[in-house]
Amino acid sequence: MNLILFGPPGAGKGTQAQLLQADHGFTQVSTGDMLRAELYSGSALGKKAKSIMDAGKLVPDDLMIDMIEKRIELDDCKNGFILDGFPRTIPQAEALDSLMSLKGISLDALISIEVDEDDLVSRVCGRFSCVSCSTTYHDTYNLPKDEGTCDTCGSKKFQRRSDDNDETVRARLADYHKQTKPIIDHYGKKNLLKVIDGRQSIDVVTVDLNRALGLG
Repeated sequence: MNLILFGPPGAGKGTQAQLLQADHGFTQVSTGDMLRAELYSGSALGKKAKSIMDAGKLVPDDLMIDMIEKRIELDDCKNGFILDGFPRTIPQAEALDSLMSLKGISLDALISIEVDEDDLVSRVCGRFSCVSCSTTYHDTYNLPKDEGTCDTCGSKKFQRRSDDNDETVRARLADYHKQTKPIIDHYGKKNLLKVIDGRQSIDVVTVDLNRALGLG
């Protein structure tokens, strides 16, 4: 099964993608994680990505499409993948449609996780993640069970994104409403859209998502 997890920053896409990966074996393909890996490596791409992400802007389409094409060709995507953070614009969606058609790959659904803006700002500004395995946490809603230790891998190293602040988050949300939300109509016309109420607890969102996909 090949999916897109869709929604504004802080809607819970990454968390739900990780759960789908753990429960069903689909591979999470996170453009954010790929970009941050380049950032930490100190590569030229990483430096370019950092300046763009710090400003709350979207990375150029040609760079993102190239990254996605190379990623979904890897063996771990053969049994299904979850696109998390892509596509973000109509041109990206159209390029993805063309890419998947060319490779004979079908898209099974776009899951739209919906949350109101004030809740999103609160969610994003309080989140942090494990350096080793990328498991996400939140200062208020989702702390590690043992303080300072990742529940998933036991690492004691955590990180916060430099662009997770009120001003930058609202700039990203403005970009989302202007450029990304029309994607809902694009995939709705293809009868691939499934909407999930993201205001609920993580566990309830997971149940609703699995039910929408016919996975339980």
